[in-house]
Amino acid sequence: MGPVADTYPLDAPSPYPAAEIARAWQRERPGTPTDSIEIVTPLWRLAKLFADDRRRVLADAGVDPATLDLLSVLRRAGTPYELSTRELSRRTLVTAGAISQRVARAEDSGLVTRRSAGDGSRAVVVTLTEAGHDLIERTVDQVLTRESELVASLSPAARTQLAGQLQDLLDEVARVARKPS
Repeated sequence: MGPVADTYPLDAPSPYPAAEIARAWQRERPGTPTDSIEIVTPLWRLAKLFADDRRRVLADAGVDPATLDLLSVLRRAGTPYELSTRELSRRTLVTAGAISQRVARAEDSGLVTRRSAGDGSRAVVVTLTEAGHDLIERTVDQVLTRESELVASLSPAARTQLAGQLQDLLDEVARVARKPS
């Protein structure tokens, strides 16, 4: 099992820091590369904490994460707040099937409409409704305010530096992960 399997209650300070996990693997399996543990383990734990916290905020607002994702992408697209299902799939990093399900649920709730692109293709265009716009306007402030609170211990300079480092790491991991091992 890897470092992610070594879990603890995520609402408490880690009683088993990543450095300790790395040292244990070094002791038990000398020669096994452990240099990633002190980066990957905290990232996994942070991702879990952020995701759990976001789910709580969204549950209080009456929105599920998939709907927030869909509405957010449409809202960020700018007026007239519409995109093709293909573009929605690309921007949300989910399959066409998942987008179809999300759109159907949001349409049933009156948050979006969908129509044929009207250009002779089979493309479908999804548009944010007034109700969807109102919901995303209320919800995005709640989510982003909360997430700002969660990173408030970092100075503005530290936030900028960390954001750049994380983007660089994300870009490199995405590049390397695409290559066969």
